[in-house]
Amino acid sequence: MTGFDPRPLLGAALDQAGAIIATVTPEQATLPTPCDEYDVNQLIGHMQAVVRRIGVVLSGQPFWSVPRELESSDWVADWDAGRAATDAVLADGACLTREVTVPWGTVPGASAAASYIGELSVHSWDLATALGTTDVLNDALATAALPAYMEKVPAEPRGPEIPFGPVVEVGDDATPYERLVAWTGRDPRWSRVAV
Repeated sequence: MTGFDPRPLLGAALDQAGAIIATVTPEQATLPTPCDEYDVNQLIGHMQAVVRRIGVVLSGQPFWSVPRELESSDWVADWDAGRAATDAVLADGACLTREVTVPWGTVPGASAAASYIGELSVHSWDLATALGTTDVLNDALATAALPAYMEKVPAEPRGPEIPFGPVVEVGDDATPYERLVAWTGRDPRWSRVAV
């Protein structure tokens, strides 16, 4: 990670997530998502927590300072508020060299920031897939995120300590997002009509 600045890619992942959230209508709140434990509203609540957790972690506070999900009555305004707080932390380059605590240990801020590119990209796929709008996804983010996921989340074992399902097999012609989400145990062929 020495010399690597993940902030441009992280910014793009935050932009993508925020743009997808901005398209969601109240009528879509209860739609299922490929993230089995969440419907659309719950997934957005988790994403609201993630955008805040990035800033909290990179400022040196413990990740558990932010709950796993946040209630949101105004998805766009709440996202914008969380994004502004995180952007303020990201503006200071010291966030990249500071030792921070994440669920898998203590790492330099740059490493933690890079891992959030993957989390945001996967949840953006979850949300876009639930909405039927995967054409808006930026393949460059999935391509950038997959190596870090493969390094931090081994193919085996999966289960309680590693909260991902088994890797889903995909063909050689799989898209970058299909490869990324398959590694996280999601079926790239998921469809809400098949649920």
